[in-house]
Amino acid sequence: MAEGTNRVLLIEHEAGYAHYLGEVLSQARDPGLEVVTASSLRAGLGFLKESAFDVILLELAVPDGAGLGNLAVLRAVAPRTPVIVLGSSEDETIALEALSSGARDYVVKHQITGPWLERSIRYAVERHRMDQALLEAEERYHSIFDHLVEGIFQTTPEGRYLMANAALARIYGYASPEELVASLTDIRSKLYVEPGRRDEFVRLMQEQEALTGFESQVYRKDGSIIWISENCRAIRDETGRLLYYEGTVEDITQRREAEERLRESEVLYHSLVENLPQNIFRKDLAGRFTFANQQFCRMLGRPLEEIVGKTDYDFFPPELAAKYQQDDRQVIATGQPYETVEEHQPLGREKVYVQVVKTPLRSPDGKTVVGLQAIFWDITRQRLAEEELRRANAELARSRQELHARNQRMEEDLHMAREFQLKMLPQTYPVFPCPGSDGSAFSFTHRYLPTGSVGGDFFTLSALSETQASVFFCDVAGHGVQAALVTSMIRALLEELKSLAGQPGAFLTKLNSDLRAILQHAGAPLLTTAFYFVADWATGVLQYANAGHLRPFHLRRRARQVVPLSNAFGYSQPPLGLLSDTVYLSSEAILSPGDGVLLFTDGLVDVENPQGQFFTEQMLASAIESALSLHSSALLDKLLEQTRLFGGDQPYQDDVCLVAMDYHGCGG
Repeated sequence: MAEGTNRVLLIEHEAGYAHYLGEVLSQARDPGLEVVTASSLRAGLGFLKESAFDVILLELAVPDGAGLGNLAVLRAVAPRTPVIVLGSSEDETIALEALSSGARDYVVKHQITGPWLERSIRYAVERHRMDQALLEAEERYHSIFDHLVEGIFQTTPEGRYLMANAALARIYGYASPEELVASLTDIRSKLYVEPGRRDEFVRLMQEQEALTGFESQVYRKDGSIIWISENCRAIRDETGRLLYYEGTVEDITQRREAEERLRESEVLYHSLVENLPQNIFRKDLAGRFTFANQQFCRMLGRPLEEIVGKTDYDFFPPELAAKYQQDDRQVIATGQPYETVEEHQPLGREKVYVQVVKTPLRSPDGKTVVGLQAIFWDITRQRLAEEELRRANAELARSRQELHARNQRMEEDLHMAREFQLKMLPQTYPVFPCPGSDGSAFSFTHRYLPTGSVGGDFFTLSALSETQASVFFCDVAGHGVQAALVTSMIRALLEELKSLAGQPGAFLTKLNSDLRAILQHAGAPLLTTAFYFVADWATGVLQYANAGHLRPFHLRRRARQVVPLSNAFGYSQPPLGLLSDTVYLSSEAILSPGDGVLLFTDGLVDVENPQGQFFTEQMLASAIESALSLHSSALLDKLLEQTRLFGGDQPYQDDVCLVAMDYHGCGG
């Protein structure tokens, strides 16, 4: 249980049961439980309005409530408080409806134990707190991501957006990133103005793996055209396969338009550069400033007259000034433009990153370089964001590698566990020879379909004597490693119960006691249902005991009847491992030659069709009755086929296990 006191609101109208739950919770291992009891839904709502609680235990059938509709009422008053529903029915449909209505758990009242209820409360509180923490973290991430100035994207190699932030949507004129992703499904034809521009982008990415400052004209949503600059890199998996491209987009329409106008006339150039947000200057061949726009003057904190005639050494640290002049000499010597990202740190001011474009200035005849001109702008925020993105991607890549390695090891372990578990199931069936005949009095067949690598369904087939066959069949809740471990424990316990094998009730009673001791010591009881029977071909008597399992079917083929094997004493008995003092009783049925017994786990009737309807036990009985003429092996295949068709050919949600025994008799 979490640190500190956890306040529990119990809404239960039966005073005796409320007192029982109070006693159970008062004996919990966690001393930090404070229980407040309300005898009606109205009283419970009153408590919620007055103070806060960490979890609510709600009796489903409070008289002044509306069943599962009570969840909506509680959510309206205490939307952040998890609710555990207490019900009398073991119907899985009701449990699923409760969970889909917002409950954290559904607990059957007569199955409640102290550790079980304590664990359910603990899990509900902790899951709720983790959900809230994840939600808050996601909100913080989206707040940062969507308020960046630069557009951020991920695209497939084929030209479809996987992700975009709010800034990119604004740049392209869309109301939201979702609208952009849904609308721009073909970047090649719908975004770029110049035909083949996307192909050029892909070609350069294939050659270089990364692009900086890839400039293009693109269409906005309203049909207008803008210039963008893209910085991009290729993202590959551990095998080198290209997954997607990711990068940033900056709207450079103003800069490109400014550069075009600058080439039109010197007068227009001077008029324009004074109003641009970028820094612009010119130098002569000796590296002296001959012009600077007002933005550059503000950046240096000097008027134009104090800049003209000076060099970089008058305004920047010596190492930066030397670097700037080296770049200038390259432009002058080659006569080619030069673009880079530089660090600027005017004397006495903080360092900034700038995107710089330097181009040669030529004489009127265009043959001689007489100086250079440059334009630059502050990209400090973009650079810091890119560095942070690179660090985050590096950390993400490392985490992915570690996760992949762990998953690989886990898959190998689960594969081995699955092989071990399959070996636990009967590899051959026992044979019961009939005197003077080659046939067997009993025959068996089964189907086992685990939904995960390992499962919680298990059965054994044994010959107790020349005339007696026994079948043990169980289903541990869940279909993961924990359920598989419990089945392994049960298999080990069965080996110690051979002396009781001929007495189904005594057999399950002893198994329950031993299993309860183990699970109680481990502190993690799991719902385990079981059915055990002993059949004697000489007498036709079938003795059986049921520990909370779905009732098997007695297949009376000659009478064309499918009859559930119910307890003769008229009530159900609890699953294994829950109550230490349970005494399981045996019941009997009479088998006639041609009869069969069919056992199944709840995975077969948990199948849901697209309309939300479940494949019920009654539907299963009807399906069996319509196929009674089939051999048991074909019958099991027919049932699996029908449930798959009912569920729309979707995978089973839980492990499925079926075992059939046919009684042929040895009459003579």
